[in-house]
Amino acid sequence: MIQVGDTLPDVTLLEYCETEGNGCSIGPNPVPVRAAAAGKTIALFAVPGAFTPTCSAKHVPGYIERYDELRAAGVDEIWCVSVNDAFVMGAWARDQGTAGKVRMLADGSAQFAQATGLTLDLTARGLGLRSNRYSMLVQDGVVKALNIEGPGQFEVSDADTLLAQARQLR
Repeated sequence: MIQVGDTLPDVTLLEYCETEGNGCSIGPNPVPVRAAAAGKTIALFAVPGAFTPTCSAKHVPGYIERYDELRAAGVDEIWCVSVNDAFVMGAWARDQGTAGKVRMLADGSAQFAQATGLTLDLTARGLGLRSNRYSMLVQDGVVKALNIEGPGQFEVSDADTLLAQARQLR
């Protein structure tokens, strides 16, 4: 399992862009994780699935609400990663109003989840292999803080916890 001090895995996520700009064409675009994180401080949080109750009602909205404070604490980008396809993540981004604040990144084949060792097997519930719920603060591709939730919990991966850690890191 990934730990504080480890480097993010060298995998590629996908991001659905609805408008062209900043080198992004319309549609799913590859996001090579290590290259995208290079030279930046990233507030990354992962969720078991798009449109799920806790993720939609608490997790994503918390990061949108704390966007300005996270930026002031030195965070360059906020990433939400989920084992869904890029089209679902794009629709969820639109539904949640994340444009310009939270990058909604698809881990469609669970490569990132598996590479970090932070998987959640929800096969018995018909959802297959997913990502565990967690957050991490990453500087230049290196994990500086890691907050992993217990099963069914939402206590340590929230925006307030990561904001406090970003302020301490500064």
